[in-house]
Amino acid sequence: MTPFGGRVEIIGSATLYLGDCLDAFPSIGRVQSVITDPPYGIGLTGKLYHSTKRGKTIKRNETYASYDDTQENFVGLILPRLVLALDAGDCGAVFMAERTLPLLPPWVALGGIFIAAGRGLGSWGFQCFMHCAFYGRDPYLAAGMGSRPNGRSGLWPNDANHHAHPCAKPLDAMLWAVNRASLPGQIVLDPFMGSGTTGVACTKLGRPFVGIEIDAAYFDLACERIEDAQRQRDLFIEVPAVIKAKQEAML
Repeated sequence: MTPFGGRVEIIGSATLYLGDCLDAFPSIGRVQSVITDPPYGIGLTGKLYHSTKRGKTIKRNETYASYDDTQENFVGLILPRLVLALDAGDCGAVFMAERTLPLLPPWVALGGIFIAAGRGLGSWGFQCFMHCAFYGRDPYLAAGMGSRPNGRSGLWPNDANHHAHPCAKPLDAMLWAVNRASLPGQIVLDPFMGSGTTGVACTKLGRPFVGIEIDAAYFDLACERIEDAQRQRDLFIEVPAVIKAKQEAML
């Protein structure tokens, strides 16, 4: 594997790269699962949420710090990197907006999370589905462990608004995705790490994590969140030697 020339942080069983996916991929090699929530190309300009303190709906006027969320950028920048990432994994789970689902590489199954209260307005009313496209072979079926549902209902709590990122996923969503698309001990890659929610979920579920983020502020936030999650684990649990060897090979 080719050494990575940029900043790399190792936090327990997580290896985090600050930089472009294209520069980091040669240092990573093959992983078992790719689980990610990339920009959707929908012109993100903020999000709505209900404030229990104020009792009304608030709009956060935020967008990505260093990325313009246009469909052109989605097609020209996000998709090529996503394709390369999926090629490096045995399976994958990719969250995506309804309008850009047709632009994704062909998936083998489509699942997701049903949110009865809705997650935003669309042309036919409230959007109630958080779509997730699955790639490769189901890890549970591949291991002879039987079938699992490819969807679920509800998220609790919705902690996404607590983080300084315009489109952070609720931790509960990524806990579901990581648990569904990987097995304990399998390496999970998120090539669009953002605020690090996938890495936090991997830490809680015992999956080694590899994350890549191009924005330095979001990268620092991800490091902080994953480090906090690592501290909450049993301090006497050692990172397995095979994971340490993998991390050293990535540097």
